[in-house]
Amino acid sequence: MSFSPLRRVALKAAVACAFAASLAGGLPAFADEAILRVSAIPDEAPTELQRKFAPLGKYLEAQTGMKVVFTPVTDYAAVVESLATKKIDLAWLGGFTFVQAKIRTNGTAIPIAQREEDARFTSKFITADPNIKTVADLKGKTFAFGAPSSTSGSLMPRFFLQQAGLNPEKDFKNVAYSGAHDATVAFVAAGKAEAGVLNASVWDKLVEAKKVDTDKVRVFSTTPPYFDYNWTVRGDLDPVIIKKLTDAFLKLDPANPEHKEILALQRAARFIPTKKENYDGIEKAAHAAGLLK
Repeated sequence: MSFSPLRRVALKAAVACAFAASLAGGLPAFADEAILRVSAIPDEAPTELQRKFAPLGKYLEAQTGMKVVFTPVTDYAAVVESLATKKIDLAWLGGFTFVQAKIRTNGTAIPIAQREEDARFTSKFITADPNIKTVADLKGKTFAFGAPSSTSGSLMPRFFLQQAGLNPEKDFKNVAYSGAHDATVAFVAAGKAEAGVLNASVWDKLVEAKKVDTDKVRVFSTTPPYFDYNWTVRGDLDPVIIKKLTDAFLKLDPANPEHKEILALQRAARFIPTKKENYDGIEKAAHAAGLLK
């Protein structure tokens, strides 16, 4: 079969366009519109994140008419970068990761909903050492934070420690990063660290599931409250989809049995609207802690 010169040019152009689209790392435009790509900061084990998201993903499919695909990532930075490079459309972020995403996307990332609990979130300091009763007793001890970019497992606890006159790198014997909240509990329980800190929600979940021996590992201090987690969309997502997603979260009703299961897995009483300004305090704390320049 032979083609005319004009048709050969057209074919080459079509191939070039397809190749350029593949280099851009995206699916064709019609597929992008049909698929909602979701991820979350890996503050718990990937299998747990998948379990928690499964019924929520089905609910969002029904509410948006789109296929929802959840992709776990290996670290916090990957979620921020994927949102900025349009590889994902919706992300479950911590307060600090949202601030990082806001900066990385030049202010275009939009937080659309947070759990009611996230307006007054706290972190728990834990230990298995009977001699540790206050944060002042942490001097000279080994200590475990969660992930470096974790709001509740690193940034805000560090900020409150500094307010109490403690510099972890100078005042603690050793500082480690477990990578996730449940891992921090495991560190302390196994004696890899004499104390650690994690978010209150994960601590409560582990206690309820009897995955921590509270006769051995105990809470000895709780931080003041702060804003934390939220669902964030990339700013150039279709406004119609953004509204559908926002409405979907806000419509979740604990009186509805299906919704109750979703909310329970998210450890949420309900979802409420949020806004960028809620995280100004987190951004200031990050600057004070030297985590943002």
